Amino acid sequence: MRLSYTYWENDGFYIGHLNEYPEYETQGKSLPELEIMLKSLYEDISSGELQGIRRVGVLEYETA
Repeated sequence: MRLSYTYWENDGFYIGHLNEYPEYETQGKSLPELEIMLKSLYEDISSGELQGIRRVGVLEYETA
């Protein structure tokens, strides 16, 4: 599985979010630690236990 994410460094921490779920941020002291936290975040999101998760969908339709 491949998950794309966006990250930045701020005050000695790496902060990031999964691109599909930008409203849920996490952080780590290093980039590898941030990646571990992002994987954990994805597991929490995909477990179905969290309420109110916003998801990205694709709508395909044909026009006349």
